[in-house]
Amino acid sequence: MDEILELSAGVVRTSRTMSDGRTIRYYDTDAQNRTVADQRPAEEQPGIGELRLDPLVNEWVVMAAHRQGRIFLPPKELCPLCPTTGDLLTEIPEDNFEVVVFDNRSPSLRPPEGDFALPDMVGSDTDEGVAAGKCEVICFTADHGGSFKTLSPQRVRTLLEAWRDRTRELSQQPFIEHIAPFENRGEEIGVTLAHPHGQIYAYSYLPARVVKMLSIAQAHHAKTGRVLFDDVVARELRDGLRIIAKNEHWVAYTPYASRYPFEIHVTPLQPVADLAELAPAACDSFPAIAIEVMQRLDGVFGIDMAYIAAWHQAPVRQGRDVLRLHWQITSVRRAPGKLKYLAGSESAMGAFIMDMKPEQSAQQLKDVKL
Repeated sequence: MDEILELSAGVVRTSRTMSDGRTIRYYDTDAQNRTVADQRPAEEQPGIGELRLDPLVNEWVVMAAHRQGRIFLPPKELCPLCPTTGDLLTEIPEDNFEVVVFDNRSPSLRPPEGDFALPDMVGSDTDEGVAAGKCEVICFTADHGGSFKTLSPQRVRTLLEAWRDRTRELSQQPFIEHIAPFENRGEEIGVTLAHPHGQIYAYSYLPARVVKMLSIAQAHHAKTGRVLFDDVVARELRDGLRIIAKNEHWVAYTPYASRYPFEIHVTPLQPVADLAELAPAACDSFPAIAIEVMQRLDGVFGIDMAYIAAWHQAPVRQGRDVLRLHWQITSVRRAPGKLKYLAGSESAMGAFIMDMKPEQSAQQLKDVKL
């Protein structure tokens, strides 16, 4: 049975069941009537993976061996994220979709059966757990050849509403601790499908970077009574050198200690813990700065830049008073034909070395003529 839910900004979500039992959610703004069924034969869902602790750094590692055979860079005529047309039966039955979210066919994380609890961390004797969580795919457009920068402001607003809706709903699951929407673009960073899309990972544990950010933010708050990220943004606004775009509700800047040749943080000027907490005015003004940032990034060298664009937000159940929502866009492209490889120092030691200052990349981004 379809479930219809009215969201903000005139967006209506219609949830339907796919042939194999997964859920697909259409986010529409034009009163579309979703009636086309998934015509593919039912397939058995992959089992849940393993969760193992690396005791040397106290970090969880997911073992998802079933993903080894997933589809890899298919030609456009076989793209599983394009609308279903003729004999091409894809993940999306409808041919006129705006934004669509569906459960991943080869998920790294999946909902557990019965009660779930993380194993106790006891070093090398830590028990093996199950890779509990949720993985969803989010398609930005039916246009295979498009990209984020070519989306209309209305479409970006609809996309933001979908991110907000998924954050709210996934937060209600008792086994979810952290939610991370992100987009990968470009073969250079490992994209396996060229269609404009992103993913949403909902973890049953706190990822390593979140653990570190939370610990540092809590220590700063205990010492100063202030929120560390607010202090960081205040410094960027005060310095001004690294700001590349700004409107009434958002600011975009290259951070003072960037790790990548082109790294951009986009953050609301009225700080919030997560996407669901954004005020209507901030939501409505996001598309303009988001599209500008992406156009500037691609305009630096006049080529499509490979990037990872990830939303950082507070965990579901802790640290919501000290961690802030922001959108981090990183590109490994340092010049036409040249990439920054994460080699010995970065990959082995976790010690990043930058060949250019963020002030330089900020100026290059600001110099782009839109």
